[in-house]
Amino acid sequence: MFNAIGRIFRTPDLRRKLGFTLGIVALFRLGSFIPAPFVDFGNVQACLAANQAGASGLYDLVNLFSGGALLQLSIFALGIMPYITASIIVQLLRVVIPHFETLYKEGQSGQGRLTQYTRYLTIALGVLQSTTLITVARSGALFPSSAPECSQLITNDAWYAILLMVITMTAGTGLIMWMGELITERGIGNGMSLLIFTSIAATFPGSLWAIGIARGWDIFALVLAIGLLIVVAVVFVEQSQRRIPVQYAKRMVGRRTYGGNNTYIPIKVNMAGVVPVIFASSLLYLPALIAQFNQPPQGEEAQPWVIWITNYLTQGDHPLYMLLYFMLIVGFTYFYVAITFNPDEVSENMKKYGGFIPGIRAGRPTAEYLDYVLTRVTLPGSIYLGLIALIPLIALALVGANANFPFGGASILIIVGVGLETVKQIDAQLQQRHYEGLLR
Repeated sequence: MFNAIGRIFRTPDLRRKLGFTLGIVALFRLGSFIPAPFVDFGNVQACLAANQAGASGLYDLVNLFSGGALLQLSIFALGIMPYITASIIVQLLRVVIPHFETLYKEGQSGQGRLTQYTRYLTIALGVLQSTTLITVARSGALFPSSAPECSQLITNDAWYAILLMVITMTAGTGLIMWMGELITERGIGNGMSLLIFTSIAATFPGSLWAIGIARGWDIFALVLAIGLLIVVAVVFVEQSQRRIPVQYAKRMVGRRTYGGNNTYIPIKVNMAGVVPVIFASSLLYLPALIAQFNQPPQGEEAQPWVIWITNYLTQGDHPLYMLLYFMLIVGFTYFYVAITFNPDEVSENMKKYGGFIPGIRAGRPTAEYLDYVLTRVTLPGSIYLGLIALIPLIALALVGANANFPFGGASILIIVGVGLETVKQIDAQLQQRHYEGLLR
């Protein structure tokens, strides 16, 4: 293992790529601590110290993906979340808008245009989200604390100050997007995924330290041991797949013979990745967000529906919240898999190139068989996603962890997925140069 790591740094090209990636990551983390214009840095730090348990539930997900930069109102406060949202929206629009699906099938040129649309949408979402964040910060609702410092986070309320803050945060989002593309082009791995990986990994030490301080170091050791078991289980499931065998008939073109080989269609247990967790979290935030903006003035009683939402749909440790969260994740898993894997399209492509599944007729029967297998494989995958997503909520109730508990939810799925993919890419590049990879 150590010899393989040594070979990485002895290979000039690989060493240069790795150094470039680490340099961009360091700049990304530095920007997460630089406050935006007209932000009172002292008051922000005081509010963070007063709310060690983490952000209000409305901002947990965005704060997680920004590596804590959201609550610091830094120039990178929005993090990579606008780009993630824009990518998901463009992907979903392929089902609704035929032109987008046509561009996707055109190959590199069409997908390049879709990427450009994603960039434009990212900037638009950056403007929208930065405006919302600044509005919430001005109202004093960014932190659950009632300390006077938390309502005085911005030093200047003039229109030009607000405009400058919006431009700065939106530019920060554009800069993060550019950094991610630079890593993809000149570094190691997928740039956007690595930046998300960095943001989430940056919250691990603080979350674990908070558990040790609040619950004792024996609980800390127990959480660490359980966390390692969860990581092993997630790695096992993420690598699991159902392989459907495919054979291609031999055909003569001129004097050459094509086809005749055997391959397979890999159907992963978790084909949807972390997207259903993001969808479910975002949907559950909507009632709490509506209730927050309908809170009555101090001294008056809130409306019954606002009280009900506040009691049942804003606290992650409530059983009703957990049940809704789990059911939404299962439903969104089926929904996302259905729009990303089209059995009819796969069957048509196989038929076009002379491929068939042994024992299954080409055409419609193949599509029905693929749909049958996909439905059966997606069921354990959706339950697995739901259980992993509930781990932070259970930890919140049992050991007093914050909602960014590292060994569960979106964080562990992204950490494991990006880590595995990056290690595979390093391994492939080592094998090209030394015939021995990082993994054995």
